[in-house]
Amino acid sequence: MRYLPLSDTDRGEMLARVGVKSVDDLFADIPKDKLLKAPVDLPRRKGELEVERVLSRMSSKNIAASSAPFFVGAGSYKHHVPATVDHLIQRSEFLTSYTPYQPEIAQGTLQYLFEFQTQVAALTGMEVANASMYDGSTGTGEAVLMAHRVTKRRKAVLSGGLHPHYVDVVQTLSKMASDEVVALKADVAGTEDILSQIDDSVSCVVVQSPDVFGNVRDLKPIAEKAHKHGALLIAVFTEVVSLGLLQSPGSQDADIVVGEGQSIGNALNFGGPYVGLFAAKSKYIRQMPGRLCGETVDADGNRGFVLTLSTREQHIRRDKATSNICTNSGLCCLAFTIHMSLLGETGVKRLARVNHANAIKLADALAGVKGAEVLNKTFFNEFTVKLAKPAAEVVERLAEKGILAGVPVSRLLPKAGLDNLLVIASTEVNTDEDRAALVAALKEVL
Repeated sequence: MRYLPLSDTDRGEMLARVGVKSVDDLFADIPKDKLLKAPVDLPRRKGELEVERVLSRMSSKNIAASSAPFFVGAGSYKHHVPATVDHLIQRSEFLTSYTPYQPEIAQGTLQYLFEFQTQVAALTGMEVANASMYDGSTGTGEAVLMAHRVTKRRKAVLSGGLHPHYVDVVQTLSKMASDEVVALKADVAGTEDILSQIDDSVSCVVVQSPDVFGNVRDLKPIAEKAHKHGALLIAVFTEVVSLGLLQSPGSQDADIVVGEGQSIGNALNFGGPYVGLFAAKSKYIRQMPGRLCGETVDADGNRGFVLTLSTREQHIRRDKATSNICTNSGLCCLAFTIHMSLLGETGVKRLARVNHANAIKLADALAGVKGAEVLNKTFFNEFTVKLAKPAAEVVERLAEKGILAGVPVSRLLPKAGLDNLLVIASTEVNTDEDRAALVAALKEVL
C-alpha cells in the first residue's frame, strides 16, 4: 500500500462525491474496444536496477533515428541540431524559468520570446507572431477558432492535403464548439478544386504547403477567392525549413499562418514536445491565441520587454478570452531561437537549398527502381511514392534491413484505400550512401 494509500472506504467516498458507482464508470465515454482487457504486459514488481534492465532490453528493439538511413517525415523531421543549442538551453536560468508574469525579474525570458516572435514573423512573411503554441496541430485548431471570431461565421473548409492529424484536432475542437467542418478527401496530386467550396458561409479555408503528400501549393488564388467572400486563408506548414526557399505565406496574402517548428532546434523526441508557430496580419492581433511579448521602456528610459495583450482566461473574463492557451512551449521555442540565430538568414536559405537538392537526388534515384513511381510534380524535401506492394509491408521489410524508409499513407489514412503510397523525406542528414542503401533495398523488396 506504499504507493496506493487509499482504502476501499476512501475510494467509495470519492466515487459517491463524484456521483458514480464504480471506477469503471469514470471511463464510460471510452469505446469498449479501446479498453484493455488485461493489465499491460509488464513485470508487476521490480527494484530500480531491474527496472532499468527491463526497459533497456525493450528500447534495444527500436531502431534509433541516428543509427540508420532515415527517411521518415510526414510532420516530424530529422535535422542536424548544433550541440550549442542543447548546451545553452540546459543553463539553469532557462531550464527552470517559469511564466514571466513579473517582467522586472524575467527580462531574459521575455527578450528571447520577443526575438522568437520576430524570427517567426520574418520566416512566414507576416506582420505579427505570438510566443509559440504547443505544436502545429493544436495551433491549427486555434487558428480556425480565431477565424470564427474574426468573421463571426462557424464553417471551416479543410484541404485534402492537410495533415490528417491536424484535421483530427480541428474536428475535435470544432465538435466541442458545434462548428461546421468540411474536410475534403485526400488529395494526393494536389489538384483539388477547393475554390468551389468557398462561399459567403465560409469562415476560413485551411491549406497546407508543402502538403502532407509533399506538393507545393499556390496560395494566391485561394486567398483571392476567400477574401472575395469575406473568409480568411489559414496557411499551414509542417516543415518550417521549407520557408527558407519557398515563397512565404504572407507574400501570398495569407491571413493566418500556423505550423510546426520542430525542425529548427528540436529533436524528434518520439513526437514531442514540439513548438507551434503562429503568425497573422496585425489587424487581427487582438484575436490571436496564446501570449505575445512586447518591447517597451522602463521608468529610466531603458529598453525592456513585457507580456502584452494577455487575453487568456486567467487574465480576463472567460467569455472574452481568445483561447485557453495560457502558456507557450518555452524551452522548445528557445531552442528554435538559438538555432535560428546560429543559422542567420543566409544559413536558413542554404539549409533549405541543401534539403531540396537531397530530395531531388533521391527522387531521381528512385526513378530507376521498378515498382516505384514518384507522384509529385513539385516538392521541397518530401514526396509521395507509389509502390507495387503495400507500403506498410515494404517499410517493415526495410526496417529489418536497418533502413527507416518513410511513412505509409495507410498509417495516416487507414480507410482511404491508399495502401501502396509511401511518403519519403530527405533532409540534410541523408548522405549519398543512405540514398543508395534505400534504393538498393527497395529493388530487393519490390
